[in-house]
Amino acid sequence: MTGADVRAAADEMSRVLRPHDDRDWSVRAGTLTWSCWTTAAHVAHDLLAYAGQVTGLPPDGYLPYDLRVSPTASPARVLDVVRACAGLLAVAVEAAEPTARAWHWGPCDPAGFAAMGVAETVLHTHDITLGLGVPWRPPQHLSALVLRRLFPDAPAGDAPDVLLWMTGRGDLPGRARRTSWRWYAARD
Repeated sequence: MTGADVRAAADEMSRVLRPHDDRDWSVRAGTLTWSCWTTAAHVAHDLLAYAGQVTGLPPDGYLPYDLRVSPTASPARVLDVVRACAGLLAVAVEAAEPTARAWHWGPCDPAGFAAMGVAETVLHTHDITLGLGVPWRPPQHLSALVLRRLFPDAPAGDAPDVLLWMTGRGDLPGRARRTSWRWYAARD
């Protein structure tokens, strides 16, 4: 996966959520315990953390820094922060050597960090849309890329439905709903 995929995911998040940025984002984001506002800030945090990993290349843990989004920021401004952090991850991924490795529960390549950034963005956009009552599904193309890169054990099927099922957010016919899951970003 690439920086362009990270930008596409952030663009989609903005496209679907900006028309609803005047709503009450203190409501729960779908089945999460976080609010919609906190969930969006979490996306920005993860995108920035992934960018730091790709550029800092730590071999054994996350770099000791954090993103703090001002608690007075409006939902629109939080979405601006998400886009900024997505841009930082995209640039980091594009500038990195494909053979570079940084820690994410093992050695992870830049494409793996891009995949995790896309996954965080589309999955949490889904959570927020559920909380706000906005009909939306993750994009087919981005879902298929995330499944291919992070979920090698994913069953066949419609990529958005499979991605939601793989992460405990949806049902698939004939399969029990997942209550735990993990993705596989590390690559030797």
